[in-house]
Amino acid sequence: MTGTHTPGTHTARQQWAAGVMVFGAVLLLLAGILAIFRGIMAIAQDDVFITTPNYVFAFDLTGWGWIHLILGAVAVLVSVGLFQAATWARIGGVTIAGLIIIANFLSLPYSPLWSVLMIAFSGFVIWALCVARKDAFGEPLDSAPRDV
Repeated sequence: MTGTHTPGTHTARQQWAAGVMVFGAVLLLLAGILAIFRGIMAIAQDDVFITTPNYVFAFDLTGWGWIHLILGAVAVLVSVGLFQAATWARIGGVTIAGLIIIANFLSLPYSPLWSVLMIAFSGFVIWALCVARKDAFGEPLDSAPRDV
């Protein structure tokens, strides 16, 4: 069955994809800012966090602070590229969100609730950046209408 192209379908798809991209960019920006604050807290005052003896991934909290500070700064920079729908930023956003998930998983004993929140934020960022198709950002779709 051949589908007919209805006016506004492509525009609605573009708006949805752009909305998802903005959603991912905003969440990555928030995750980055929160990671920066978490890093500053860990670097400035180690007694803010819970210390866990005999933890397999035991790093000094100042070390964890630097890791979160650097990941947060990179996440903020990548989110700026996401607001411009740059392909490099989508790849970088998925990568940095994955690294934020790993860092927060490894630091779960130090701040469990915060880590779970950041893992959820980063998971939504990965979803948002992977679900939007590139052709929905202004590149012309192929001329043949698609059946959905």
